Amino acid sequence: MIRALAHVCYTSGDLERAIAFYCDKLGLKAAFDFLDDKGKRFGVYIHVGGRSFIEIFQGQVGPRADLQSYAHLCLEVDDFDKTVADLRAKGVEVGGVLLASDHSWQAWIKDPDGNAIELHGYTPESKQAPFLK
Repeated sequence: MIRALAHVCYTSGDLERAIAFYCDKLGLKAAFDFLDDKGKRFGVYIHVGGRSFIEIFQGQVGPRADLQSYAHLCLEVDDFDKTVADLRAKGVEVGGVLLASDHSWQAWIKDPDGNAIELHGYTPESKQAPFLK
């Protein structure tokens, strides 16, 4: 049945700014573009790792009654302290660094459209550890 999280989809008011944030600042790689019939890019697929992606489309950003609620995207990082330091060096505001109740490290950032992103670092004591492979 369910195998993994395939992708999270966002709408961005400035697609190029969003791509710069996710690729240049977070270090992710663009996988492919969505092009209209004139060859103009209107969206992008960004590879997060493994089988996971972030999908972003150019569009109007703001509250819409026809959308369900959204809390945040959580990205697992390999070296938590280094990741936080590298992002801060790139001008990304990183706040809320703490060891959470699940015994995993977390910190919070926002993308250029204000979407909340949790940075997540597992520890040997993380409650998720028995499920990680």
